[in-house]
Amino acid sequence: MKALQNLSTSGKWKLTWAALAAVVVIVLAIMPFVMDVNRSYFGYYLFIVCLYATTAQAWNLIAGYAGQISLAGNAFFGLGAYTMAMLWWYDVTKTWYFFDPLLMILAGIAPVILAIIIGYPLLSRLHGDYFSFGTLGVGMIVTALFLNGGNFTRGAEGIYLESSRFTSLDIYYWVALALAVFATLVVYFMSNSRIGLALKAIREDEVSAASHGINVLKYKILAFAVSAFLAGVAGSIFGYYQFHVEPRGFFSMNWLFYPILMVVLGGTGTILGPWIGAFFIGALFAYGDVYVGGYHPILSGVLIVLVMKFMPGGIMGLVGKVPELRMGGSAGRRSK
Repeated sequence: MKALQNLSTSGKWKLTWAALAAVVVIVLAIMPFVMDVNRSYFGYYLFIVCLYATTAQAWNLIAGYAGQISLAGNAFFGLGAYTMAMLWWYDVTKTWYFFDPLLMILAGIAPVILAIIIGYPLLSRLHGDYFSFGTLGVGMIVTALFLNGGNFTRGAEGIYLESSRFTSLDIYYWVALALAVFATLVVYFMSNSRIGLALKAIREDEVSAASHGINVLKYKILAFAVSAFLAGVAGSIFGYYQFHVEPRGFFSMNWLFYPILMVVLGGTGTILGPWIGAFFIGALFAYGDVYVGGYHPILSGVLIVLVMKFMPGGIMGLVGKVPELRMGGSAGRRSK
C-alpha cells in the first residue's frame, strides 16, 4: 500500500512539472504578441536562450545520460551553420532558402554524418578523458578546414547571405523556441524509453552494460548522432539570424563551453536543468555585456568554481534533496 502511495505521489509531481513546463512554453510562445521583440533587448535574450537550451540539451543527452563527455559541440554547431549557408550560397537545392525547412534538416544531417564517422573510432577505442580530448581535436580540425577552405568556404571572411528577406525577429524567435521544445521532448522520450535505460546503464558501468547484452557502441553512437543533429540545426538558425557565417564566430569555443556550463549549473542528466542553466547563463552573458562590460567572463569563471564546489548536482540536484520535489525518483527508490 505504501509503495502504491509513493508511486501515486510520484505521478502527481510528474504531472505538476509537466503542467508547469507547458505554462512556461505557452507564455514564451505568446511573448511576440504582448511585446515588440524587435525593439526589446529582452526579445533577443529569449531568442538566444532558446538556442542555448537546444545546444545544452544536445550536450546533456550525450554527457548527462550516456556519460560521454564530448567536446565537439562547437564543431557540430558550426558545421550546421555552414551546411545551410553553403547550400544557399551555391544554390544546391533550388528551394526557398530563407528559413527553408529542407536546409535546416540538411544542416542537422551533416553533423550526424560527421558524428558517425568520428564516433565509431573514438567511442569504440577511447574512454573518459581520452574521448573528450579526441572530440576536442576533431573540433579543431573542422575549424581549420573551414578557416583554410579558400573560395569553397570563403576562408576567414566567411559567407555573406542575402538579407533582404529579413522583416522581423518574430519568426526567428518562434522557430528557435520550437526547436528548443523539440530538443527537450527528444531528450525526454529517449531518456524514458529502452534507449534511455541503455544509456544510463552505459553511463554507470559500460562493462556491466555489455555483459547484460547491451550493444554499448551502438547506443553511444546513437546519442552522439542525435546530439550532433540538434546542435547542427541550432547552428543553422543562428546562421539565418546573422546572415554571415564565418569560422571564428560559429566554431567559437563559446558554443562548446556555454552549453556545458548551462547543463552543469542546471543539473546534468535532467530534463529541466538545461533550461534553468540557459535562462541563468543567458541573462549573465546578455546583460553582463550591458552592465559590467568585459568583466562578465570573470563572473562566469567564478560561477563555474562555485557550482562545482557547492552544487555538483546543479540546481536540480538541490531540488532533488527535497523528497516531495524529486521528479518521480525518490518515491520509487524508497519503495524498493
